Amino acid sequence: MKRNRRISAVAALALAALVTGTGAGFAATTTPSATPVATHAFDAAPATATATAPTRSFHGALPAPTGPYAAGEDVIHLTDASRLDPWVPSSGPRQLAVTMVYPAVPGTGTPAPYMTLAEAAGIVQRQNLPASSGVTPQTLSGVTTHAFDGARPQRGKYPLVVLSPAYEDPRITLTSLATDLASHGYVVALVGDTYADSGETLANGQTPPCAICGDPARIDSIPASRALDVSFLIDQLTHGDTAWRLAHLIDKHEIGMAGHSLGGAAAADTMIADPRVRAGVNMDGSFHPVPMPGQIDRPFLMLGTADNHPFGGGDWGQAWAALGGYKKWLTVAGADHFSFSDLDLLHEQAGFPTPPLSPERGVEITREYVTAFFDQTLKRIHRPLLDGPSPNDPEVLFQP
Repeated sequence: MKRNRRISAVAALALAALVTGTGAGFAATTTPSATPVATHAFDAAPATATATAPTRSFHGALPAPTGPYAAGEDVIHLTDASRLDPWVPSSGPRQLAVTMVYPAVPGTGTPAPYMTLAEAAGIVQRQNLPASSGVTPQTLSGVTTHAFDGARPQRGKYPLVVLSPAYEDPRITLTSLATDLASHGYVVALVGDTYADSGETLANGQTPPCAICGDPARIDSIPASRALDVSFLIDQLTHGDTAWRLAHLIDKHEIGMAGHSLGGAAAADTMIADPRVRAGVNMDGSFHPVPMPGQIDRPFLMLGTADNHPFGGGDWGQAWAALGGYKKWLTVAGADHFSFSDLDLLHEQAGFPTPPLSPERGVEITREYVTAFFDQTLKRIHRPLLDGPSPNDPEVLFQP
């Protein structure tokens, strides 16, 4: 059983704690190795557990961006006619849903939904969430994102950062990081993995469910498949504006990629396959496979939990030894696997227990260090934050 699959099960169990009220799911999140082998933990939750429970209230909100710009948002749909969908070949050419987030003029545009109703319904249905949980398609899609549809873009050119989510998670789970990067002068592309998560709404309006979730035999092939998606996306975004109306904002010579969990492995695989990606970040994900010496000689940041990635050990230790360029290995005390995405924060707002590190602090640290890393590697702006431990961030430990 690969670690990323165990983590997926842990996420479902953590959510199941809200349904049953036991809190046992959170205990599982602190000890991934003890997690039962399951993908649809909600399906196993007894239907009577919430039959008489009062309906909870869920009003999700992500933190506001911290930079000088607002965050504009567009959703684009792309079709790669050169290859069939890797997970459902019978569906035809590979289709992608991508959320583009960009530096915008404050006070323009309209509030963007967190996801489509169909995408939210896919999550609720896949995890068998009862209405009494308060997490419904309407409340989930209505999470406040601080991104604005159709906002007027700032003038100029900006580095492109591609974001890739965890195994089985939709692209929107990295929205808080995306909006903050945009507010600091980056164009960000959140890329969904069609047929490999709870659902991405495609150009034809359909939102197909996951076709490979729960299949451990597929995990090792996902990062390489995502690397093909990202290279295709970069092609589309750097050759005119037919794929996206604001493609002129992108500095095609300054491209980075960050990913959470299996998305972090995809960032490494993409850097190996595509030299246009000049800097990469792996947020608490195992490598599939571990890079070999000489494969990545560009800047790379490994940001994760001390429990999952102790200094010097495991696949992160092997990757660290193989990395040939500027590199940083940081661990965050008290964090859990979901501290680096939107999930812990939304879990807290929905009534879940929290890890020792507050979800708000997890988002803050993730934004702070990922932005500093791309500032230093793509914008050539020295960030002392990366030089060593900071008294303002005592939770963040540096590899000796």
